[in-house]
Amino acid sequence: MGNQEDEAVGVMKCSWVHGPIIVGGGPSGLAVAACLSDKGIPSLVLEKSDRIASLWQYRSYDRLNLHLPKQFCELPLMSFPKHFPKYPTKHQFISYLESYASNFGIKPKFNQSVVSAEFDSGSGVWRVRTQDTEYISKWLISATGENAEPVIPEISGVEKFHGAVIHTSVYKSGSDFKNQKVLVVGCGNSGMEVSLDLCSHNASPHMVVRNTVHVLPREMCGISTFGIAMGLMKWLPLRIVDKVLLLAAYFSLGNTEQLGLHRPKIGPIELKNATGKTPVLDVGALSRIKSGHIKVMAGVREITRKGAKFIDGQEKEFDSIILATGYKSNVPSWLKSCDLFTEEGMPRTPFPNGWKLGANGLYTVGFTRRGLLGTASDAVKIASDIGEQWRTMKDPRNSCNSQIILRRAC
Repeated sequence: MGNQEDEAVGVMKCSWVHGPIIVGGGPSGLAVAACLSDKGIPSLVLEKSDRIASLWQYRSYDRLNLHLPKQFCELPLMSFPKHFPKYPTKHQFISYLESYASNFGIKPKFNQSVVSAEFDSGSGVWRVRTQDTEYISKWLISATGENAEPVIPEISGVEKFHGAVIHTSVYKSGSDFKNQKVLVVGCGNSGMEVSLDLCSHNASPHMVVRNTVHVLPREMCGISTFGIAMGLMKWLPLRIVDKVLLLAAYFSLGNTEQLGLHRPKIGPIELKNATGKTPVLDVGALSRIKSGHIKVMAGVREITRKGAKFIDGQEKEFDSIILATGYKSNVPSWLKSCDLFTEEGMPRTPFPNGWKLGANGLYTVGFTRRGLLGTASDAVKIASDIGEQWRTMKDPRNSCNSQIILRRAC
């Protein structure tokens, strides 16, 4: 994508990119590339894997469906096919993304893992290095998002365990754990769904609940809980909306405290906005907890050779351990000499203004802690902002000056 001129500089090639460089070929990268394309602005998408949406294609389990109705998960400028169900499957979502990329002519450079990206103040450009090429542009868009790398916690004694220890990023199906006793560490949406999937394959999951967690029904009276929350927030304060949701959840699901699932003191929407911690939308795991098929365990004190010791004094044997411990941003590993991100890899500028960082042409998409709705909103804003600059650069004199600066960068 975009007009480029390549020069060999030793082993490292130097490539001019006349539009923005977008790091990441997932939904966030595709969304902003499409919005730029719609304004006639070329871009270059760098993707470390060999296909788009690698998290969805390689690191998601088979039974995964979108947790929210499809209207809340659409990318800008293109809707889901009408025949898709209310909650599309992972394979349907991937097919949507592939059609989206094709529709907007988005052709990422695959197998380009970004090693470093740094602003060259002397030339006023971004230098983005992969394993074999240095790309240079006036704009850099980080689209690697909040879920770029698996979080692997340090658990005492885990190296002694005799069985398999895997992260949910490599978990595919409970069929691999048939008739096994499995310890699932984590009780978010992934931990709950993996535990449910294990039950479906005659495994015995024991789910570790280390912290408080909000569990909400996915739907209330046939209407999406998220949709209800979005509607109520147009008229009511956030804390009132949270109280309504929790009251409805109590009548729908019962008292989750009695199951060992203690709720945070802060309401689900407020907590999500403040910390990014998503409430669990129940798709059947809670009934399996009530029936005893999924056993809720206290925090792990230590992993032993044959199992685990828990902080409440219990000790049990297990065949396998699955870490449902989530993901994290990887921006700090490649964005150099930049204090606009926190150590956790999140923009220091809070939502809703975190899409543009500083005055050097640095943008972010997919870091709103508000899912694909936040991604779509950021992509539209970024394209509009760069579009204003692009129109200014179309002046022949400005375009000429820009080319001189870029030429000097190599």
